[in-house]
Amino acid sequence: MFNKIATKLQDWFPAPEVHAHCDGPCGVYDPASARITAEAVYSMTKKILELEVPAASDAKATIAYQNTLSRYIAIKEEQAQKTKEDILILWTDYFKPVHLDAYPDLHTTFWQAAKLCSACKVEVSLQHAQELLDAVQKIHQIFWATKNRDITWYKAS
Repeated sequence: MFNKIATKLQDWFPAPEVHAHCDGPCGVYDPASARITAEAVYSMTKKILELEVPAASDAKATIAYQNTLSRYIAIKEEQAQKTKEDILILWTDYFKPVHLDAYPDLHTTFWQAAKLCSACKVEVSLQHAQELLDAVQKIHQIFWATKNRDITWYKAS
């Protein structure tokens, strides 16, 4: 009975056809979250490299060092993974074939950025962390150019 009523309502009030250029409504995509997490990767990498190893004879300081180091590493890896997820969502959900005409290196830009996220997870390299930030900045610039907007790139640090 309910199905018959629902079918009649659909016949009387058909839903209009809609079109969208991306998978979600405009405004849901923004590379800002990738910038924030990429900055955290850089910050944690820097902190790891600045940690001073205590004397082996100081057990309490060694435990504190290992605890801090493991926390920094966990944060760095988590933030690198979040950066990767954010840029992959932009790449696969926002960007469409029409964008490739204007940005023929789009796929390479995103692929290299994703690879940098992986590199930042498995190593402690300030150079790769900076390259990741640079890649996210390039993605930021391309993204906003597709919307004909000039949005300034800001970093927290």
